[in-house]
Amino acid sequence: MCESSALPALTLELTDARSRMIADVREGLLRDGQKELPPTYFYDARGSQLFDEITRLEEYYPTRAERALLERRAMEIVERTTPRALAELGAGTATKSRVLLHAMTQRGPTQYLPLDVDGDTLELTAAALRTEFPALEVAPTIADMRDDVAAHGSRHPLLYAFLGSTIGNFDPESARDVLTRIRATLRPTDRLLLGVDLIKDVAVLNAAYNDARGITAEFNLNVLRVLNRELDANFELAAFRHHAFYNVEDARIEMHLVACGDQDVHIPLVGDVHFDDGESVRTEISCKYDRASATAMLENAGFRLTDWLTEPDPLVALALAEPAA
Repeated sequence: MCESSALPALTLELTDARSRMIADVREGLLRDGQKELPPTYFYDARGSQLFDEITRLEEYYPTRAERALLERRAMEIVERTTPRALAELGAGTATKSRVLLHAMTQRGPTQYLPLDVDGDTLELTAAALRTEFPALEVAPTIADMRDDVAAHGSRHPLLYAFLGSTIGNFDPESARDVLTRIRATLRPTDRLLLGVDLIKDVAVLNAAYNDARGITAEFNLNVLRVLNRELDANFELAAFRHHAFYNVEDARIEMHLVACGDQDVHIPLVGDVHFDDGESVRTEISCKYDRASATAMLENAGFRLTDWLTEPDPLVALALAEPAA
């Protein structure tokens, strides 16, 4: 899973957003082979609440591990990059970027450019930050990271943050694409701060996505609730079960919903979808990295790794990178 701020709440009142949802569902569920749904559609109000609960679970380490690492290294990051502005892709409520902003504002006036698909959250976050940091200039941009990653009107040097291990929700080709698009918006003096979840003991990884209280299972099933409400689908939630596992070969967690028995689901404007007993729809991937694979990913997108920040017993890492010549 990624931070909910990065794959945020739905804004389906917009015609283009609804049309995109229909297209995503049609392409993902009517394809040959593995059925799939984008993790964006977990996050209605209920989904966001469930994910907030997940981040506080004992088993789910990524959120607290990244925040602890940021708190320990924020001043070091700011001193190394000397930014005049901070942009954050998938900013949400700016929980993590506040740590960086505290360090940055100690050096003088600062600009914050949050990018998020949820305009309501951006507005609330901007208002809260202007109160918390009176000298801070906040310039939010409504943007879906699948389309737009540019921090418009930024000062330079810019520190561009992509946190929450959200890069893990993209397969290698898609990860290269989003990072390449970020690279195209940056100047030579700008820097990228990328949060990644690390390869680790399989038992730790599996536990993080299969909590004892079943909150993650409820979160996974919520995508079907969203499709039922927004697209008038007739999924029976009790006819699907949560299944999450670490795929060693691809170094990633996969979350699936598995059909309990043969069934047909009708989705107006999409079509009829048949599920065989035991067939699954993959709802999310969460790729894990080590320094070598993260370096290769960055290099493939036109970056050069300059700093690799971890704790002594590393769970997550923060990668600082500069645009390659």
